[in-house]
Amino acid sequence: MSTMQFLFSGFGGQGILFAGKFMVYKGMLEGKQVSWLPSYGPEMRGGTASCSVIVGDEPVGSPIVTRPDVLVAMNLPSFDRYEPAVVPGGTVFLDSTLISRKPARSDVTVYEIPATKLASDNGIPTLANMIIVGKILHVLGQFDEGDVEAALKKVISAKHADMMEANLRALRLGTQA
Repeated sequence: MSTMQFLFSGFGGQGILFAGKFMVYKGMLEGKQVSWLPSYGPEMRGGTASCSVIVGDEPVGSPIVTRPDVLVAMNLPSFDRYEPAVVPGGTVFLDSTLISRKPARSDVTVYEIPATKLASDNGIPTLANMIIVGKILHVLGQFDEGDVEAALKKVISAKHADMMEANLRALRLGTQA
């Protein structure tokens, strides 16, 4: 992996910032150079949320991702807004439970994951974000159980330690989605 720029986007409350932070910690634990820049509307839960994530072998010059290699869109407004910004040849991961329209571009690879439905059907309704992250790691060939667990231990607070197994299950589900 050289440098990959990710843009995670969706509604506040969908775990957008958590998913991005997970990717950064995973990269950091692997000795990569990383950057995480959150952005959210003043209303937070229910408003728009996004975060720029950069993981690579070289120092990060700017934490702002304007032309993502990988876009995660968990709602239609985010998909509409950021689809045009993805670099040609880039990859889009979208929650097909909440996004019904097809991509307007043919120069990107698109993975439509029914993440919200999968999360609900599997008793982990708040973890659609991690299902998509599991799919990303699988597609990129970067799903290593040990690395994933180590990164989760960094981002899940002691207060929510009981969510460790559910997050692992969501990530594993994503590899099969």
